[in-house]
Amino acid sequence: MKRLITFLTLAGMLTLGISNAIVAQGESTDTVFEATSATAIIEDSATMEETAVEEPVMEEPAADEPKSFHQVLKEKFIEGSPGFMGIVLLCLILGLALSIERIIYLNLSTTNTQKLLNKVETSLENGGVEAAKEVCKNTKGPVAGIFLQGLDRVDEGLDVVEKSIISYGGILMGRLEKGLSWIALFISLAPMLGFMGTVIGMIMAFDMIAVVGDISPAVVAVGIKVALLTTVFGLIVAIILQIFYNYIVAKVDSLVNDMEDSSISFVDILAKHATKNK
Repeated sequence: MKRLITFLTLAGMLTLGISNAIVAQGESTDTVFEATSATAIIEDSATMEETAVEEPVMEEPAADEPKSFHQVLKEKFIEGSPGFMGIVLLCLILGLALSIERIIYLNLSTTNTQKLLNKVETSLENGGVEAAKEVCKNTKGPVAGIFLQGLDRVDEGLDVVEKSIISYGGILMGRLEKGLSWIALFISLAPMLGFMGTVIGMIMAFDMIAVVGDISPAVVAVGIKVALLTTVFGLIVAIILQIFYNYIVAKVDSLVNDMEDSSISFVDILAKHATKNK
C-alpha cells in the first residue's frame, strides 16, 4: 500500500511538472503542440529551460566592461603560477622596504654643511671648543659627527685631528651604505627567479606535448604563458629596485662628498683658531 501511494505521488508530481512546461511553452510561442509521448514533452521542456537560462547570459553587460588594472594584474599573477610569482613578489617587497628605509635615513642625514661650518666657526670664536661641541651635538647627520670627533682631539694637534676624521669618516660611510648589498641581491635575484619560472613553464609545455602526443597552440599555451609571465614580472621587479638603488647610491655619493669637503674646511677653521690662540 505504501509503495502504491508513493508511486501515485510521484506520478502526480511528474504530471504537474509536464503540465506546467506545456503551459509555459504555449505562452511563449503562442502555438500549442500536441504531445504524442511523454519523452517528447520532456525534451521540449528541457529545451525551454536551456533557452531560459541562456537568455540572461546573452544580455549581461558586465562582460563588455573594461577590467581595472588591479583585476588584470591579479589575473596575470594567478596565471603565472603563484608559487614563483609569490617569491618574486617577496623580493620586491623586501627590496622596497630596504630602499625606503635607506632613503629616509639618508634624507635625515643630510645637513646644510655651510651653515654648520659658520656656526662652528662662530662658536669657536665666541665660546671656544665646548661651545662648538654643543653645536655639533645638537645637529644631526654624519658631518656633525665628524666635527665632534675632531673637536674631541683638538688638544692633541691637527695631525691627530685629521687622522681621527679620516678614520671616523670611513665608519660613517659604512653606515650610509648599510643594506645596499641586500638591495643589489634582490635586483639580481628577481630576474633569475623569473628565468627559472620560464624554464619550468617550458618543461610543463613539453610535458603536455608528451601526454597529448600533438603539438598545437592549445596544448602548449599554458606552459608558455607561465614562462613569459614569470620572466616579465621578474624583470619589472628588477627595474623598480634598480631605480631605487641608483638613487640611494647617488645620495650616498653626495653625502660622502659633503663630508670630505666640509672636513677640509673644518680643519682650516681649527688651524685658524689655533693660530689666533697662540
